[in-house]
Amino acid sequence: MLITGGNVNDTTMMTAVLEDIRVPRAGKGRPRTRPDRVLADKGYPSKANRAWLRSRGIAATIPERDDQIAHRRKRPGRPIDFGDQQQARYKGRNVVERCFNRLKQWRGIAMRSDKLARNYRAAICLAGTLIWVKTGAR
Repeated sequence: MLITGGNVNDTTMMTAVLEDIRVPRAGKGRPRTRPDRVLADKGYPSKANRAWLRSRGIAATIPERDDQIAHRRKRPGRPIDFGDQQQARYKGRNVVERCFNRLKQWRGIAMRSDKLARNYRAAICLAGTLIWVKTGAR
């Protein structure tokens, strides 16, 4: 999790967030730092993000914005396939949106009334932990 100012675009922070990911392995060994696939919404499809993912061998399920689709129709280029398999994968993204919804039910998180970023981050961690415990630690 990275805390930024409200005026920072999501697209610019995608690589920084993905570089901070550490997933522990079931057995021995270093934690995984590269996911198999990234599911993101229409706020993330930039050439730089797609090139960064491609260079690391990470598959992406990111729908294109309408302006990008219109731009592709004007110029020939490599189309980005968002067929039936991609749409089926993208349906799992609602879990992330529901998580944001649950977190923003906490008034302090929704309003971001904390003055310091560390306090806001602590509130998100506390809310996330309480939500996790309340839902039965699934």
